[in-house]
Amino acid sequence: MITKEEVIRIQNKWSNGLLDIVNQHQNNDDYLRCASNFIDDLYDYESGEVLFKPTLASSIQFRNTKEGALSYFVGRNDKFLEDTGFVLRNWTKIRWENYNIRTFKNFAFAMGNYYFTNHDGELKVEFSFVYRKDINNNLRIILHDSHLPYQK
Repeated sequence: MITKEEVIRIQNKWSNGLLDIVNQHQNNDDYLRCASNFIDDLYDYESGEVLFKPTLASSIQFRNTKEGALSYFVGRNDKFLEDTGFVLRNWTKIRWENYNIRTFKNFAFAMGNYYFTNHDGELKVEFSFVYRKDINNNLRIILHDSHLPYQK
């Protein structure tokens, strides 16, 4: 059974991993490899398609391949021209506010807001994530849906 604490741990791991990519980029280190490892470690593309709807995508808003996810995070892909690299916005902090976490035997669902902070301020993003346990008993993301709040 997946616990809420495991979900919170993977959310923190996701945040720390994203901030590590930012730091790698700022230090002129191999942030592309770091981003690729981040996706391999947290997302379940190894088992097949992941339902990935990134926050700042509208032309190709759904990404079911690792290539599409990597492009969103770091840009530099001619197949996804709108991608400028989400991590290249130099985030310094990520804060999660779970509205609810539901756990079942091998699946967990989390919904809420997460907040990304950089020198421009704080960006509020709505999220829904679905996690499943892999054969090594690690939580892996199988659905990542995030978007900006509705504007009147």
